[in-house]
Amino acid sequence: MDEINAPLPSGYSPVPPGMLANVVTCLEMRARPPAKADPPAGSLRLERWSAPDLDAYRDLFRRIGEEWMWTSRLVMPDDELKAILENPQIEIFVMLDGEKRVGLLELDFRKDGECELVFFGLVAEAIGNGAGRLMMNAAIANAWSKPIGRFWVHTCHFDHPGAISFYQRSGFVPYAFFVEVSEDPRLTGLMRKDAAAHVPLIEAP
Repeated sequence: MDEINAPLPSGYSPVPPGMLANVVTCLEMRARPPAKADPPAGSLRLERWSAPDLDAYRDLFRRIGEEWMWTSRLVMPDDELKAILENPQIEIFVMLDGEKRVGLLELDFRKDGECELVFFGLVAEAIGNGAGRLMMNAAIANAWSKPIGRFWVHTCHFDHPGAISFYQRSGFVPYAFFVEVSEDPRLTGLMRKDAAAHVPLIEAP
């Protein structure tokens, strides 16, 4: 995602039936931004989730991401996902509301001098109550506690409509666009056909 590939031609490019075209925005920060105040936490708390069980991880991943077309960890082979989740250079956190898992934060420090915000999301019922700001403040603090010079993330137009503005308010600056073409997971059976209603479903003829 962070590599520059051959650009698309100007104008319209057709997308094959059964496929989706997704516009991806890459954002970065090159220095730690001024701290933003935490909202009242109430029953919310963020905890490190060390080597989570694959089924529990995928359950939370799906509950958060199905409306935003998150698919990567659902189709990844178990051994590959297990290696990621157990890698000491990858830090996974879970947002809890009481004892219920409502948010996922994943930071990847595998590239020297950088941190990627790989996953950042909340279940639908946790959006809008301050959990996102609590989690982002923790993400920024954890990332910049390490010897990095760059913290970056990518999001897409399938994501929550407020995602890009939230990242910008948090200190990230857009620097590149990509177009990702992939199978529609609602047509392969990976996701419900009524998932991500904001993304038109076009049945292949």
